This record gives sequence, C-alpha cells and structure tokens, in this order.
Amino acid sequence: MKLPEIEIPITEIPLNKNIRLFIKREDLIHPEISGNKYWKLFYNINHYLDLQPSNPLLITFGGAFSNHISAVAALGKSLGIKTLGIIRGEEIFNKWQQNPTLSHAQKNGMDFRFVTRTEYRDKPSLTKTFEIAFPNALIIPEGGSNFLAVEGIKHMLDERTKSFDYLCTAVGTGGTVAGISKSSEKNQKILGFKVVDDSSLGKRISEFSGKDQIPLLDAHFGGYGKITDENIRFINWFSNEFGIPLDPIYTGKMMQRIFELMDEGFFPQGSKILAFHTGGLQGIEGANEMLRKQGRTLIIE
Repeated sequence: MKLPEIEIPITEIPLNKNIRLFIKREDLIHPEISGNKYWKLFYNINHYLDLQPSNPLLITFGGAFSNHISAVAALGKSLGIKTLGIIRGEEIFNKWQQNPTLSHAQKNGMDFRFVTRTEYRDKPSLTKTFEIAFPNALIIPEGGSNFLAVEGIKHMLDERTKSFDYLCTAVGTGGTVAGISKSSEKNQKILGFKVVDDSSLGKRISEFSGKDQIPLLDAHFGGYGKITDENIRFINWFSNEFGIPLDPIYTGKMMQRIFELMDEGFFPQGSKILAFHTGGLQGIEGANEMLRKQGRTLIIE
C-alpha cells in the first residue's frame, strides 16, 4: 500500500454558533478501502509483504455488513492476494448472496467461512485454529485494530489538524481513537463516540495508546447496528443541508451526538472541533434493504 496522493479535505460545517465544527473526509481516501480502514491496514499489509510470504493470504473477521470485511476484500483484489473472511452467524450461510456487503466482497475474490456466534465470541481459539491451518497467512483482528493499525492512524493527523481544540471519532474496536490520541497535540482533547455498548473498550484503548483513559461518550442509540428513526432523520438532514453523506452505524451517530452536545453547551464558546469521517458508506445499501423490509424511511445514498 502507498500513501495516497490526494490531500484529504477538511470541510467546515456552517453553524450559527460561537463554535466552529469541521469534518475531515477520510471517506474520500479510496473508493473501496475507505476511511480509517485504509490506515489500519496500511502497516499491517506492508509489514506482511516485506516478509515475502509464499502463497500470501489475508484472513480476517467480521459481521455480515462489516466495513472491515469489505475493505480487506478490496485490498486483496488490488494486490492480487487471496482473502478469507470469517463471518459471524451461521444463519446467513445459505443466503449471503442477498447481502450487498458479502456479495461485493465475493466479487472482489474473498472466500468465506461462516461460524456460530458462540464460536465467533471465542476469538483466541478461533484465531489459533486458522493460524494452524494457514501458517503463512496474515490474520487481521476484527475491525483491524492492533498496534500496527494504531500506528497507521497517525496519518489521519497532519499540520492542519494541530489547530483544533477537540478531535472526535466514532469508536467500534478502539484502534482509531487510540491512534488519534497517541499522535495528537498535548493541548488537544480527544473524544471517542462509542457505537457499541462495550465496557472493556476503555482498557483496550489505553493499552493501544499508552495513555490514560480517553473520554468515551455513548453514541450507540440502543445498540451496535441499531438504527432509530431519529438517526435516519439526522443523516438525511445532514446530507441535504451540507452535501456530505454519513453512514448509519459510525459517523452518522457520532455527528448526531456532536450536534446534541453543542445544543447542551458541552463545548466551551470559541471551541474549534474536528470530526473524522471514517467511511463506512458501503453499509448504507444493506441498511436500506433492512429499512425497506420494515417499511421505514430510507437513508440517502
């Protein structure tokens, strides 16, 4: 993988407040290896290929609508490397072709192994099984979060990001917020917006970043992958108002909470806030299929 040739734009969101809000469009870094996934994979794949493995293979884990699964499949295709996705939930085994994320990953050359949710929860045992079966493979954790991923996230920060008081990102597995915290300026405040109800995240993020616990604010709105009518209303309003699409699982929920916090007076007057758009727009198609079956309003694509 190479450093991108484009400069990722930072766009101001116009507000009638004495607070300035900006969004860094990491979603534009690559059409398929989108947002933070690009940077999480950057050092993992480059270190692996430096070893010149025979019959290289990328193995990773994810759910049926995983941005990470989609990104790894696209990366494998671009590099001519085989990929294997370990997919949570045996119930999708006979109908994965109806799933837009998995169908697209398969078109990019990814093979699948479907495991039960009980098996999936025991990641150490599952990982060991595939290490034995495929000793030359690179096994990447769910969500791509490990120490090499945290190192890659530093590229989301540059000279332009140094002037902000707050740096905000959605939090799933913790690698992105850990990387931002590790590479930020001492005076900057880091806010992580949890889209999962996971009490172990704080400890994991501290281990990744080597810093004291980072403030984590709840932004799951009922649970990971749950999409409320208010989430949909906000995402569609934001897209119409500012011309920036948001995904319903990560960045959409983060931005909604940021707007709520601004209304609650959380940010001091004069604050300058930067939110990172971490991609994930591929998930809108699958979300809309679910919403269509429920007879609900669709998300603007």
